[in-house]
Amino acid sequence: MKVIHNLLEYNNLQIVQDTDYFNFSLDSVLLPNFVTLNKNISNILDLCTGNAPIPMILSTKTDAKIYGIELQKEIYDLARESIEINKLTDCITLVNKNINDIVNDFETETFDVITCNPPYFENHGLNRKNDNEIKSVARHEIHMQLEDIFKISKKLLKNSGVVAIVHRPERLVEIIETMKKYNIEPKRLQFIYPNESKESNMILIEGKKNGNKGLKILKPLFVHEDNGNYRKEILDMFK
Repeated sequence: MKVIHNLLEYNNLQIVQDTDYFNFSLDSVLLPNFVTLNKNISNILDLCTGNAPIPMILSTKTDAKIYGIELQKEIYDLARESIEINKLTDCITLVNKNINDIVNDFETETFDVITCNPPYFENHGLNRKNDNEIKSVARHEIHMQLEDIFKISKKLLKNSGVVAIVHRPERLVEIIETMKKYNIEPKRLQFIYPNESKESNMILIEGKKNGNKGLKILKPLFVHEDNGNYRKEILDMFK
């Protein structure tokens, strides 16, 4: 069932979702609040854009042109509707393609920033796959691999441009190794925890194309208080 929700408290933005599909969650809020932005940025690329929460949140933080790439037509249509009802068509352009098919659609070194909230799970075994095909594609590496993010970033990022992703801590070593393979130097890393008593279940990592060595580990981010309420740091991101 299609529903329209407020996109938290971001400039009265609304987001179109479908309860049968994979809806946006906290990771799509954390990433646009983590990635490094500055006034000189002119072009941003968001891979695996889903129903476009990341481009819409980014639009509240920058005047840059933002491109969102989404493979699944059903989800792309929801994203397009969200962009239209929020009157963001001038600053956000959506493309309905596999991320691996867009590298020739743009000039080399077009983007200052690339973001991605990718499928977290490798495509082997059936124990964690969802019966809903659209949800499975959103959660599992069926049509793209982790490596594709950085392969694309190497070609489309400007020199010293940054790529930032949100992912699972168990794949951190693989992420760093793959970044370095494509001349993306890891520069910032933050571990996200459900609360102070639990292990990290999410990471945010940013790398710079042809950057110098030197990785900064940010202070940990705890999502919930012991009573289950969001902590102030998280609530501040909702505005």
